[in-house]
Amino acid sequence: MRRLIVLSGPVAAGKSELANHLQERYGAQVLHTADLLREHLGARVADRAALQRAGDRLDRKTGGRWVIDALVRRCDALDESAIVVVDSVRIKTQVDAIREAFGRRVVHLHLTASDKTLADRYEKRNADGRTGELASYEQLWKNRTERQVNRLAVDADIVIDTDRNSEADILVRAATHLRLTGNRTDRLVDVLVGGQYGSEGKGNVASYLAPEYGLLVRSGGPNAGHSVMTDSGKHVQHHLPSGSALCDAPILLTAGAVIYPPDLLEEIALSKVEADRLVIDEQATIITRAHKRAEAKLARTIGSTASGVGAATAGRIMGRSSGARLAKDVAELRPFVGSAGKVIEEAFAAGTRIFVEGTQGTGLSLLHGPFPHVTSRDTTVAGLLSEAGVPPARLRRTVMVCRTYPIRVKNPDEAGRTSGPMRHELTWEIIAERSGLDLQELLAQELTSTTHRQRRVAEFDWALLQQAAALNGPTDLAVTFADQLDAANRDARRFEQLTDDTIEFIQEVERVGAAPVSLISTRFHQRSIIDRRSW
Repeated sequence: MRRLIVLSGPVAAGKSELANHLQERYGAQVLHTADLLREHLGARVADRAALQRAGDRLDRKTGGRWVIDALVRRCDALDESAIVVVDSVRIKTQVDAIREAFGRRVVHLHLTASDKTLADRYEKRNADGRTGELASYEQLWKNRTERQVNRLAVDADIVIDTDRNSEADILVRAATHLRLTGNRTDRLVDVLVGGQYGSEGKGNVASYLAPEYGLLVRSGGPNAGHSVMTDSGKHVQHHLPSGSALCDAPILLTAGAVIYPPDLLEEIALSKVEADRLVIDEQATIITRAHKRAEAKLARTIGSTASGVGAATAGRIMGRSSGARLAKDVAELRPFVGSAGKVIEEAFAAGTRIFVEGTQGTGLSLLHGPFPHVTSRDTTVAGLLSEAGVPPARLRRTVMVCRTYPIRVKNPDEAGRTSGPMRHELTWEIIAERSGLDLQELLAQELTSTTHRQRRVAEFDWALLQQAAALNGPTDLAVTFADQLDAANRDARRFEQLTDDTIEFIQEVERVGAAPVSLISTRFHQRSIIDRRSW
């Protein structure tokens, strides 16, 4: 047993409600002394007055030790990591006996409130029809032990006055005192972000890193597809994190996620994700077929994926009075719907390492990209943290992914309209000639994951790297598609096996990006990552 939380305080101070919330939120095991008393008596006693009298008799007979005798029997069967809440003790000798048996693991938490508040709460209990209660608070206080219970505040480690507090307030205050929320300075979150125009190979890098984490988090929408190599071949994830099918870590889709339910449910089935493994924040935005139709024009004008993400996001903003569809409104998603904030908080409290997988790239940021050829959200690390509900102080590593030749989707038509600016645009024929890769293989490989359009390609953009690094402040860089610099890199398993020109290129990336290149992807394969991390 890790910790024993002993509650005390007058009736209606909020003890049982707090115990229940600690059980629900933090998985605490709750032991009710009323149940221990019934067990000791071998009888079913429901009436509060009868329980008070029986407890007083046992206290006099055993010096209050009947509680510890029953408690030890129960705790012996619990796991070493268990948090146990005792609801509740009424006299100091009971607390003393528990401290004697369990030592420094014991935390005594006393709840109190003004007489008027306690009386009002008790009267409300009776009005709500709770059984076994006395007719009035005045009758309750005729019991001597009950009248003196507030004296335990002198001995308590923590005292919380619950006047003017809701149950949620009491839980937050108690959990903070008990340090159940975790160390708020622990840096437990690593973020993967794209440094160019998306399609940087983030899925391959993310799936490699995912098994190291206890929680996988993704925001964004299905306008981004992350390709992953599994035992059964190439697998594209549009909603779920890239590591979903490669490890068993819990999965979280944040309030910043934009979801098309039919496609998400198909992904869930293909990745064999059970309902108890996935949480979708109740406020995630839902895409409808109408949203997809609304974006058809954008596909023709700026090369949008027309996935409905932008229209759904706009609908959420403009529909605040009329209502927009959220995850909690979709019946098919309800087995998965929950609170991202609760999941994140519990992960922090447990010291769990969290991996936030960004989608698209910094060059597509709604705020920092070349408008109008941008996406419908901020794709920087700051935007990702905001969508996930993660404070910046929790950030440990930021891995920014860049490919050797940045790409954008094909221009939408021949009428001069473009999918966005690219400096020093090239052709795939030139890449094939430079690298020694087969042209047809390149053309087949370089189709977008979502729209299956041929990608445009350009020389590495050093100015874009500097801008993306300034916006994201990466602690690490990942360089992908090293084989497009030279086909010989496909056989490299260590950094020194890369070609000399490739090593010089990576060193220049480190200088301009002001961070080490810690991960290098040499091809699209399960053994494609050269890992140079120091963490």
